[in-house]
Amino acid sequence: MKRILSLMFCAVLMATAAFGQAKKPTIMVVPSEAWCNQNGYMMSYDDMGTTLKLPDYRAALQNDMDLKLAIAKINDLMTDRGFPLKDLEATLQSIQRQQAEENMMSSKSGASMQENPIDRLRRVAKADIIIELSWDVKYQGPKATLTYIMRGLDSYSNKQIAGSSGASTPTMSAQVVVLLEEAVLANIDEFNNKLMAHFEDMFANGREVALDLRVWDDAGIDFEEEYNGEELSLLIDDWMAENTIQGRFSKLDGTETRIAYEQVRIPLNKPNGTAMDTEAFARQLSKYLKTVTSLPVKVVPRGLGSCMLIIGGK
Repeated sequence: MKRILSLMFCAVLMATAAFGQAKKPTIMVVPSEAWCNQNGYMMSYDDMGTTLKLPDYRAALQNDMDLKLAIAKINDLMTDRGFPLKDLEATLQSIQRQQAEENMMSSKSGASMQENPIDRLRRVAKADIIIELSWDVKYQGPKATLTYIMRGLDSYSNKQIAGSSGASTPTMSAQVVVLLEEAVLANIDEFNNKLMAHFEDMFANGREVALDLRVWDDAGIDFEEEYNGEELSLLIDDWMAENTIQGRFSKLDGTETRIAYEQVRIPLNKPNGTAMDTEAFARQLSKYLKTVTSLPVKVVPRGLGSCMLIIGGK
C-alpha cells in the first residue's frame, strides 16, 4: 500500500512539473493606436505615395512616464503568471540599429522592402501575441477612477484572440500604475486563459499567415506556364497542400501574374525543432519555385505574418 501511494505521489509531482513547464506564448505589450492618437504620439508614414498615420511608440516611451510604468506593470503581472515577455523599448532600439541597413535593401530592378514601421517591429520582436493597452483616468472631486482596455492580438494574423476591460474603484490615489493594477487584476486570469487557448490551437493547427506570389514584368513567364505538363499555379497549390498543417490554406486570388494565399497554417517549428516563421516558410516555397522554373525568386517579408515572393529577379 505504501509503495502504491509513493508511486501515485511521484506521478502527481511529475504531472505538476510537466504542467508548470508547459510552453507559453511570448508577449509584447504596446500602447493602443487610440491611446497614442489621444495623447499626440503619431507619426506619418509614406505608403507608396499615400500618407498614413501610425503610432509613434518611440516618442511615447521617451515622453510619457505613465506609459512606461503601465507597460512595466503589465509585464510584471504576465511574468508572474509564467508568460515570457518581449520588451517594447529594447526592440525599438534594436530596430533603430538595423534600420539604416534595411533602408538600403532593394532588388536589382529597384523594388524596396514593403514594410511599415509597425510591421518591422513585429517581425523583429517575433512575439506570438501583442497586447494593446489603453486607459483613461476620470476625476470626481478628489477621487480618481481608471478605466482600461486590453486586446490580445495574434502577431501573425492581427486577429483579436482575447479582450479585457474594467475600472478601478474610486480612490484618492492618482497614480496610474496603482489604479491600473487594481483594475486589471480582477480580469487578468480569464484574459490569460484565452491567450493560452489560442496558443494551444496554434500547436495543434499551426500559425495563420499570408503569402503573395508575383512575377517580374521581364521574367518571361506567368503562373499559367506549364512545367512537366502541369500549370505552375497548380503545382504551387499542390506544394501548399503538402506543406501546410492538414493542407489548410485559402486561395484569395489567382491570375497570370499573381497568386495570393491567406489563412495559411504553417508549423510552429521546423523539422529540426527551431522556430518556423512566415519568412522561413516562404523560403522553403522559394527553393521549390527555383527548382521548377530555374529562375531566381526574391522573398520580401512584410511584417511577421506576411511575405511576398517574386519570381524572375532578386
